[in-house]
Amino acid sequence: MLRTTLLAASRAPRVRQVIEKLPPTRAIVQRFVAGDQLEDAVAVTDALVGGGRRITLDHLGEDTRDAAQAADTAAAYEKLLAALKETGLAERAEVSVKLSAVGQFLPADGARIALDNARRICEAAADAGTTVTLDMEDHTTTDSTLGIARELRADFPWLGVVLQAYLHRTEADCADLSSAGSRVRLCKGAYQEPASVAFQGKRDVDLSYVRCLKVLMAGEGYPMVASHDPRMIRIAGQLAQWEGRGLDTFEYQMLYGIRPEEQERLVDTGATMRIYLPYGGEWYGYFMRRLAERPANLAFFLRALATRD
Repeated sequence: MLRTTLLAASRAPRVRQVIEKLPPTRAIVQRFVAGDQLEDAVAVTDALVGGGRRITLDHLGEDTRDAAQAADTAAAYEKLLAALKETGLAERAEVSVKLSAVGQFLPADGARIALDNARRICEAAADAGTTVTLDMEDHTTTDSTLGIARELRADFPWLGVVLQAYLHRTEADCADLSSAGSRVRLCKGAYQEPASVAFQGKRDVDLSYVRCLKVLMAGEGYPMVASHDPRMIRIAGQLAQWEGRGLDTFEYQMLYGIRPEEQERLVDTGATMRIYLPYGGEWYGYFMRRLAERPANLAFFLRALATRD
């Protein structure tokens, strides 16, 4: 019930206005978001890379209302990738892109606009010497996102995609995307989905995650294990050993600001640890989903509200 309420709040303009005006909100958001500006993102990326991590950067923005705004988002990614190239960070930092932010939901030619803008971003990434991963949103976007990914992979075979283990379809999607060269980030999923398309209980989601991990680890692609769950991290490592995978053939991924000590531990083992690092002014929806995902995040927020000056 709490998760459902928070996810609903992430889409409620009036709630957004209240949350954004609370005195401690901005300071707390800094735990999960690099900052509003490109310079903030580059500075935090540099610090994390110095600590042995790799990075995937997300320019926040999901409520794209017209083609001009979608084009502006693509331009922001081009500027980000140019900065990564200029600073030498592109070797260890890539970008993550939500297709909704570059036009996917627009009523007229949304899929084509998103494809064209995503292609611009991929071209900029190729020039910088890095890669792109397409984020996944709610289940209504899955077919469109995978379709756009297939088109882009004809020219950019290194393009990564995200699959969400809570969807019934995902084990089959993992099999389809486990070929050589394929990069797949497997997460549990952060949207409120109906029982007709998604597992509802934690145990069922966990079991699906493990089944999907088995498929990806047994395949010829590059699995990206996106989880903060200690049990899933242990299982991923064990499956990699069973399949004879070296530490350079898969990676772990976590969100910025969550379990930093575990991130350090994995780096110390020689594993590849990539941090999902969002930045930009449109942080509200992202922030609310992080609160919905983990009770500890919500408790952290509420404690800050209770102790504010």
